[in-house]
Amino acid sequence: MVRFSKSPETALDWFRNGRGAALATVVETWGSAPRRVGAQLVIGGDGQIEGSVSGGCVEGAVIVEALEAIDEGEARLLEFGVSDDDAFAVGLACGGTIRVLVEPVGKVLPEAMLAELVATRAARAPLAYEVNIDTGHRALRRNAYRDRLRMDRSGFEEDGKTFVAVHNPPLRLIVVGAVHIAQALVPMARIAGYDPAIVDPRDAFASNARFPGEKILTDWPDEAVAKLGLDTRTAVVLLTHDPKLDDPALQAALNAGVFYIGALGSTRTHAKRVERMKSSGFTEAQIARIHGPVGLDIGASDPSEIAVAILAQMTAVLRGKA
Repeated sequence: MVRFSKSPETALDWFRNGRGAALATVVETWGSAPRRVGAQLVIGGDGQIEGSVSGGCVEGAVIVEALEAIDEGEARLLEFGVSDDDAFAVGLACGGTIRVLVEPVGKVLPEAMLAELVATRAARAPLAYEVNIDTGHRALRRNAYRDRLRMDRSGFEEDGKTFVAVHNPPLRLIVVGAVHIAQALVPMARIAGYDPAIVDPRDAFASNARFPGEKILTDWPDEAVAKLGLDTRTAVVLLTHDPKLDDPALQAALNAGVFYIGALGSTRTHAKRVERMKSSGFTEAQIARIHGPVGLDIGASDPSEIAVAILAQMTAVLRGKA
């Protein structure tokens, strides 16, 4: 399942429908906290909730505080100690402490700011939400906090007062070539939080029987990637070995800002690929972005192991480790 919270969208919808709403966000954790920093819970003025900040062990207290905050129109910074018993109940080995920021929509978190945040998320553009917990100053920041955005890491800045919530688009994986490696890679990528799509104009390969429940496009690869769109949260993996199929998608990926491009094939095959891209007018810097042979060198032999190597390399590139 793709890990992408719709809490801001839900909060905006509930507020505009006259129900009132507050966003509760985990801003800091110590020990074995149930949810990571940035996790959100939406609380409606009628008591309805969506999301989670604790896995259930402190949700009730957060809801009570949020309803009061909505009535009073003031933000609240809450701190909870999760006992060892409560931690065990939600599947943790030991307890911890979490701090939760509750922000009523309207008087505290401006509707216009939340609407801009939601629109930016819909456009698949990375964005950071910044709030000073002492002054209450709030702002949306583009082209800032690059390390946080790359690492998907919300948290406090060094001043201990400025909390930054990262809002990245969901990760996507476009696999060109519905081959055996793709059958292993796609479910692995989905577990890792990617929204995968398989592209292959060959009906015998791109079938629901081979990829049950997955998004499959049988268009020519350049047309398919144009439909899907390419951006900084997209990885493209080419697995067909056939330049007629791989190259159109490869050229589209090189012209876009995708964070990862991987191409299957031997060193000799990749050398030929490089020459084709040079002949097509791509620069050495652009071509250097292609990971070929694809995947980390872990001695992989069968399709599942190759899929592990590919996913590991995608992760390393995404997190700035490769």
